[in-house]
Amino acid sequence: MVQIAPITESLPAFLASHSFSQVAVLVDEQTLQHCYPRIQALLPPHTLIQIRSGENEKHLETATQIWEGLTKAAFDRHGLLINLGGGVIGDMGGFCAATYKRGIAFIQIPSTLLSQVDASVGGKLGIDFQGLKNHIGVFQIPDAVLIDADFLATLPPRELRSGFAEIIKHCLIADAAKWEELRQQSWETQNWTDLIAHSVAIKERVTQADPTEKGIRKILNFGHTLGHAIETYFLEDPEKRLLHGEAIAAGMLTEAFLSRQRGWLTEEQFATIQSYLLQTYGKAQIPADAFEAIVELTAQDKKNRGKEVRFSLLEGIGSCRFDIPVSNSEMQEALTYYAGL
Repeated sequence: MVQIAPITESLPAFLASHSFSQVAVLVDEQTLQHCYPRIQALLPPHTLIQIRSGENEKHLETATQIWEGLTKAAFDRHGLLINLGGGVIGDMGGFCAATYKRGIAFIQIPSTLLSQVDASVGGKLGIDFQGLKNHIGVFQIPDAVLIDADFLATLPPRELRSGFAEIIKHCLIADAAKWEELRQQSWETQNWTDLIAHSVAIKERVTQADPTEKGIRKILNFGHTLGHAIETYFLEDPEKRLLHGEAIAAGMLTEAFLSRQRGWLTEEQFATIQSYLLQTYGKAQIPADAFEAIVELTAQDKKNRGKEVRFSLLEGIGSCRFDIPVSNSEMQEALTYYAGL
């Protein structure tokens, strides 16, 4: 169940319709300060579990900390974990809930644009492992996703812009008319409430048709094969680290290039994508000596089959193909093109 409504209405209604033995809330230092006060008075007596924020904290040691928090609170299988935060909190908290005592109830209250339009919807949960994004995880639909656009007021501009990349992706793969509307405005002037509802509708439709990503759900990975590899490459360098949406913007541009090379995008279509992505995100500085390492990282992509690296590529704007094998030399060519812009 995904509900877009003021949290002061949706959370009490959800709790009133269920009976949980215990409630815990997972936060980081940011959501503890900016978001938890908005829901604290709406909750019954509960346990608060705090972790550190950031993608670099999304690993097994932090998951262990969450499991320990639930264990110390003597959580049974009838408890509820509320994940209050962005994609890291939702992915990791959901993963811990889905595996604690073989599974307890959990809900997502996404506080970032990225998590509201993408990470909280569809039931993908997991942690990073040995530097590889979401390498360990499960599919498990949350008991509810409660989205309140008012949480976006707590975000710095860079975080808000990062989330916008997933909105762009949804338009490019599934709604050409919305893309035309979107690209007429700068990211700062977009109607977030409208775009959240639009993205959630697309993601729900696709994930319900293919819950465990055997087929059509793979189109949601457009921009993410090279994008995740770029993000992972810079993950260990605090000064050069990219936010998820910034890396996905680079991934969408390079993968649109691959689509154009196959003749699936016209020059004009590719030009509009390139122009808007560069206008919105600028260009990530990817040195040529990083290309080989980035290409090697795509060998761990979860869409791969055997030794084939498989992409989801645009077939015109508003449509996407999946399971497209792409060679290392083609990826190198796309990265070279991007670096030369």
